[in-house]
Amino acid sequence: MPKAAQSPASPLPVLSADTMVELFEQLPEVAFFVKDLHGRYTAVNASLLRRSGLRERADLLGKTVSDIFPPDLAARFEAQDNAVLRTGRPVRDQLELHWYTDRRRGWCLTTKLPLRGPDGTVTGLVGISRDVRHPGETAEVPAAVASALEWLKKNFHEPVSAASLAAQARMAPGRFARISKRLLGLSPQQLIHQTRLQAATSLLESTARSVAEIAAACGFTDHSAFTRAFKSALGHTPTQHRLRRR
Repeated sequence: MPKAAQSPASPLPVLSADTMVELFEQLPEVAFFVKDLHGRYTAVNASLLRRSGLRERADLLGKTVSDIFPPDLAARFEAQDNAVLRTGRPVRDQLELHWYTDRRRGWCLTTKLPLRGPDGTVTGLVGISRDVRHPGETAEVPAAVASALEWLKKNFHEPVSAASLAAQARMAPGRFARISKRLLGLSPQQLIHQTRLQAATSLLESTARSVAEIAAACGFTDHSAFTRAFKSALGHTPTQHRLRRR
């Protein structure tokens, strides 16, 4: 008996910016935004308005970060936007500073993805910025923890451990681990691991250094350990990653 003809699969629906804004209005701890090729906001949710100290979307739409944020923060955000728009490479869970409602600095995890037209060219970007604070708890990452994170960014290539990271924050390892997990969603060891992998990924994409050299530069004990860790986290080997990016 012949099989019944199958109807062609329906194309996936395309979500409008307004629909995405409405969705992210349900997540007050997440700022949502869409920007055009010039870095101008074209869609934002209420959380981003509050962070910016503004009340009406009209006050933010069409503006760039340099129109809204202090120069030191705006320069960093603009460089990040330009990199995504220029290269088409996403930024994922980047720990960075932003403003809270009362205009105090605070930490967030930012993700930015390129938007592409039908021909594959980058036409803008879409992003979210998630507060790394616990509801009802302190509004910011404690200064001691922030200092330890900055230290890690500069010293991840050294034999860093969870204990040494806690020592930089002048905290007992157990307390530091609880704060790290609560605020960042990562254990100290996971945080070290992720920092090293992010650095290694950047070197694989931007330099011609050998995989072994990159492994050593990023604090991995040897080439094999690096390859196992990289494949476990990204699903392919460092060499495969470099080939895919070419």
